[in-house]
Amino acid sequence: MNYRDFKGTAIAEVGLGTWQLGSADWGNVNEYEAINILKAYTDAGGNFLDTADVYGMGVSETVIGKFLKIVDHKVYVATKLGRRDDAPNGWPQNFTYDAMKRQVEDSLRHLDIPRLFLEQLHCIPTEEMRAGKVFDHLRQLQEQGLITHFGASVETSEEALICLEQEGLASLQIIFNLFRQHVADEVFAKAAEKGVAIIVRVPLASGLLSGKFTTQTKFAQNDHRHYNANGEAFNAGETFSGIEFNEGVNLSNKIKELLPDDRMPQWAIRWILDHPEVTTVIPGASKVTQVNSNVEAVNFPHLLAGTHQQLRSLYDAEIVDKIRGHF
Repeated sequence: MNYRDFKGTAIAEVGLGTWQLGSADWGNVNEYEAINILKAYTDAGGNFLDTADVYGMGVSETVIGKFLKIVDHKVYVATKLGRRDDAPNGWPQNFTYDAMKRQVEDSLRHLDIPRLFLEQLHCIPTEEMRAGKVFDHLRQLQEQGLITHFGASVETSEEALICLEQEGLASLQIIFNLFRQHVADEVFAKAAEKGVAIIVRVPLASGLLSGKFTTQTKFAQNDHRHYNANGEAFNAGETFSGIEFNEGVNLSNKIKELLPDDRMPQWAIRWILDHPEVTTVIPGASKVTQVNSNVEAVNFPHLLAGTHQQLRSLYDAEIVDKIRGHF
């Protein structure tokens, strides 16, 4: 594993996203499988886990909390708040200080730790980010010692730039992959100037960039790639990076032709890591084999400049105009 700096802490450049471990939106992953996935990741030298309070409504955080008691090296956990719809302050009215503090305390209880390494806003409404009170609340939670750092997970470059104006922002989590390349142009330089870490989510476009799907591939009923394929439940951009599935399969095949060999998921992650502004990339996994595949990317050589240029040309000519949802 290789490591990059996050506000003075060395974190793995390939992290682990744990949405799948909530067993709510990617099919079912039982606790035994979840622990094995976490162990495979940390055995490879990984030390950065990204979760959220709504991943199974505490399930992902709880299984991580159990794992933290048995892992043999320091692991840094980032979680997120702001998407819960429980009373009395449900979405999208759950951004008072008291509501946010309750959510932080719930995450601490699930994880069974005294302090969060990183708390992130979880794709909350743009107007809430622009108003700025949520950041005041996060600073207050930081002062109280409940969180070490705070950041924001955002949908769009506009939202990222709004957040970058906030004093004390440690990180931005954003979708960035071969189906979402323009983000680097719009956000990365400003983030680097501000010393804000970039956490890349959806690096494999919900699996499209694994190169393993065909137009006949089917997903479980409780998998967001089935029920949110066209943005029926939440932002279409969170599923397949907003690309219509059949179109995405065809475009993935075109991307594969430009890569050095057929190890597409590793090269797709390597492409992200070739951007020095990126601090960590957080592919998810529902199987140990996927963890092992993802972390292999750290040992891949940088892609040639010509390959980067070809991939960008394909993006500009055939991909960017096909993105749906907020981006």
